[in-house]
Amino acid sequence: MVLHKQLLKCVRNYLNKPFIIIYLSKNEFSRIFVYEINRIMSTPIKPTESELEILQVLWQKNNATVREVHEVLSMHKDSGYTTTLKLMQIMHDKGLVSRDDSSKTHVYRPNISREATQQQLLHKMVNTLFEGNATQLVMQALGSQKPSNDELQAIEQLIQQMKQANS
Repeated sequence: MVLHKQLLKCVRNYLNKPFIIIYLSKNEFSRIFVYEINRIMSTPIKPTESELEILQVLWQKNNATVREVHEVLSMHKDSGYTTTLKLMQIMHDKGLVSRDDSSKTHVYRPNISREATQQQLLHKMVNTLFEGNATQLVMQALGSQKPSNDELQAIEQLIQQMKQANS
């Protein structure tokens, strides 16, 4: 029974929504819990441009308060503290960030990785802008600005690795 309550608390904190507690057998509860977690985790999270800016700060710092995030953002963007606070609260509701509210100052941590977010957004861009053609994306990216020698070397290494993996 203690495990049930701990799992329900985790789900309630994750969803940030109240729900009715129904007593189920361990097998029923486990099956429903796994289903709900898989459903939540498989739903693509689509951060807005402002949310991505906040995530950039959190990815760099690993965790931060609203004030710390706002200070970094205010270096290159004119926005109020309350705007940053509201955005981070929305991000928490969406599951993009988690919040430690055990002390007076809430500390936020990203729930999604930079790599997963980049992959998701890049996949969407390839499919919508380039009709699924990744070659057009690469050609556009390389043609729009001159890559450095280090970048060209990294691209060549990646191409070699991909060729080896295909053979």
